[in-house]
Amino acid sequence: MEIRYSCNQRDFKRYTTEEIRKEFLIEKLFTPDTVEAVYSHVDRMVTMGIMPVAETVSIDKGIDIWHNFGTEYFLERRECGMFNVGGPGKVTADGTVYELGTRDCLYLTKGVKDVRFSSDSAENPAKFYLVSAPAHCSYENRLLKIADAAKKPCGEAATSNKRVINQFIHPSVLKTCQLSMGMTVLDSGSVWNTMPAHTHERRMEVYFYFDVPKDNVVFHMMGEGQETRHIVMQNEQAVISPSWSIHAGAGTSNYTFIWAMGGENQAFDDMDNIPTTELR
Repeated sequence: MEIRYSCNQRDFKRYTTEEIRKEFLIEKLFTPDTVEAVYSHVDRMVTMGIMPVAETVSIDKGIDIWHNFGTEYFLERRECGMFNVGGPGKVTADGTVYELGTRDCLYLTKGVKDVRFSSDSAENPAKFYLVSAPAHCSYENRLLKIADAAKKPCGEAATSNKRVINQFIHPSVLKTCQLSMGMTVLDSGSVWNTMPAHTHERRMEVYFYFDVPKDNVVFHMMGEGQETRHIVMQNEQAVISPSWSIHAGAGTSNYTFIWAMGGENQAFDDMDNIPTTELR
């Protein structure tokens, strides 16, 4: 598991392209029968990718749980949300089997000890994208289908940002300690997400971009509103966004992204908006 430490906005202004990518970009998430994991000290969020192909994969495969977390098992003091962005698969949590199709979501609460992942077909493996945050109490595990999500249409075709925000792990859908997750789907012909840009001082965020067509990219905007930078991202990559940074993107095609938030509150509209004309 890779460890990333916190970066402040003053030092960030002097980062090169290579340094920005090394600090915030998660380039590789899916390796056959492997747990790819990045532990960020930004609100202690863990981002993971698990693609079981030839075997059933445990959530802690290859991770020294005691050394990294000081606990006996991964979710002893954590909660976790996950989406399947590949073929059909299964997640077994303390003996209960959850079947996840493409774009299905599963929330696992604090205290789940044994979590295992498998694919229905090795030729079309599942790809489980996970984000985990510290948790102080337990709620209920829950499988969420796309029909269960709270849907928030927004944007317009005229401004190239017509999209639907699907709120899955969200107070309007289920209770969690601090984790919120959802999936935003852009219409064909739309490329912008999260405009006008904003920060939320009380929360950090992780974006995972997928369904990016071959030979296309997403320009992810970050940094302070008056000191913006960008990262060029490809399909199935994630980016860490500290509370002081904007987080917005424009693609060379439409795409889908999963957002995950953790921090002081779960108020989705608790944003510090920055007028587009004031961005620099």
